[in-house]
Amino acid sequence: FLVLVFYLVMTHSDYTGYPFPTAPPVDPFAKIRVDDCGKTKGCFRYGKPGCNAETCDYFLSYRRIGADVEFELSADTDGWVAVGFSSDKKMGGDDVMACVHDDNGRVRIQHFYNVGQWAKEIQRNPARDEEGVFENNRVTCRFKRPVYVPREETIVDLHLSWYYLFAWGPAIQGSITRHDIDSPPVSERVVSIYKYEDIFMPSAAYQTFSSPFCLLLIVALTFYLLMGTP
Repeated sequence: FLVLVFYLVMTHSDYTGYPFPTAPPVDPFAKIRVDDCGKTKGCFRYGKPGCNAETCDYFLSYRRIGADVEFELSADTDGWVAVGFSSDKKMGGDDVMACVHDDNGRVRIQHFYNVGQWAKEIQRNPARDEEGVFENNRVTCRFKRPVYVPREETIVDLHLSWYYLFAWGPAIQGSITRHDIDSPPVSERVVSIYKYEDIFMPSAAYQTFSSPFCLLLIVALTFYLLMGTP
């Protein structure tokens, strides 16, 4: 009788088995929207004219969300991408947030403080709601940090205006190394999180023929070639 009951239960039309529980799906990293730049968030683009978050050498956006500021960073690197908040345009004494691609394929958000030309990791990390991805040889991340923080040397208050230092470079076993270029770009003026702009900075490859001196030189050379030599 028990065998018959077991058979009927197992062959009942409503029986679907007992599958192992599965982990909930992980939301994919939402792509950075550049059409919001200058409208609902501020952006900095460094690289080729017209580049976006997936093609610029370096990209950063910021926007206020309640008591937080959300940052999005992306750079053409397999190592790390960072933004520093500085009282001047030089490296040293800066609060730095970096997104670091480690050997396990993860992108972690870390907090550093520039001591001279050396970045020291700080255990107190103001970042939250962190997410990051490494795709197409790019490190891309998104995180929030509070606008206001208790007074501390290594963490600045973002309601104040700061120069933004932009940097990226390789990593070795999840540890950042020297940035890719000798003179990383810096915001031309202090940045306010209460003002949204879309600022483009041409990389070195696109600065050659854009300076007034170079344009004057090209005009003079063209005139010389057209007129010929006496």
